[in-house]
Amino acid sequence: MEKARIMDEKAIGRAITRISHEIIERNKGIEDLVIVGIKTKGIPLANRIASKIEAIENSRVICESIDITSYRDDVTHDVIKGLVDEKFDLDVHNKTVVLVDDVLYTGRTIRAALDYIIDNGRPKLVQLAVLVDRGHRELPIRADYVGKNVPTSKNEKVLVKFVEIDDEDSVTICE
Repeated sequence: MEKARIMDEKAIGRAITRISHEIIERNKGIEDLVIVGIKTKGIPLANRIASKIEAIENSRVICESIDITSYRDDVTHDVIKGLVDEKFDLDVHNKTVVLVDDVLYTGRTIRAALDYIIDNGRPKLVQLAVLVDRGHRELPIRADYVGKNVPTSKNEKVLVKFVEIDDEDSVTICE
């Protein structure tokens, strides 16, 4: 059941614009920058951030996606055996990688994504961009770029919808 709508289409757009500017400023441009969206909802967010950066800088930004399912610590090995490992063929060596996901919660998804990236090369720097940081970390992980900090209880869920997947842009807190 929806408890509160915390971001609409315009708020999400503003957050993406701000995050994109912050990425450019912190990295002093976009040289050797790679945007990597974490499947599922990190992918449309990464694509939007990359598009916004391209519009600002008038230069193409590499944007890829990863599926970290086989790196998760909450998936049984029986499930992992049946997965097809999509090979990540992007060269991250000596690049600045910006991992992108919709919601930062316990940090376990990001830990899995870091393992995935490191297994595929040695980046110069890894940064994290999220649309919503809801707290309740179980690992020492912090986002570099945050669209909105939303204090939640552990029994609440943060539901992010993107028009590319859900036919609307919104962020809601649900019971």
